[in-house]
Amino acid sequence: MAAKDDPKLVLYSYWQSSCSWRVRLALNLKGISYEYKAVNLLKGEQFTPEFEKLNPLHFVPVLVDGDVVISDSYAILMKYLEEKVGPQEQLLFAETNVEKGFHALEKLLKDIVGKYATGDEVHMADVFMAPQIAMATKRFKIDMSKFPSLSRIYESLKALPEFLESSPEEQPDAVM
Repeated sequence: MAAKDDPKLVLYSYWQSSCSWRVRLALNLKGISYEYKAVNLLKGEQFTPEFEKLNPLHFVPVLVDGDVVISDSYAILMKYLEEKVGPQEQLLFAETNVEKGFHALEKLLKDIVGKYATGDEVHMADVFMAPQIAMATKRFKIDMSKFPSLSRIYESLKALPEFLESSPEEQPDAVM
């Protein structure tokens, strides 16, 4: 990743934010170390002057890399992290377009082969899907037995140490 003298990445995050979780998961899967800075949304810490300088919209996550500040999980994942890390560690497919996106969704719904959303390797689809499935089951008590493919993928993801380390319960600001 970055040279030893380069500034360390800082992730401003809230433990229960699914958007923050997907960024934590991607950082962990890529083996990128970062400093975690908790922003307690329930206490209104996103409205402090310090945080407002980073993101005037008051949302988490925010990723800071030296002078670069990115305050949108999609931008962090799709552009910054994919461009910063070499192709051997990319979570996006090398060639991406709308039609391939629809094919991937169809594959998810009909006949997934492999442990994850696109086969036997973790890709961006898994990073986006995992927090949503977890939140659906934990917070909204959705019966995932109706979705056997999604359940199987989720169980595979839950076995990854990177997934466990990025989960809300493992964050320093987690409230149980």
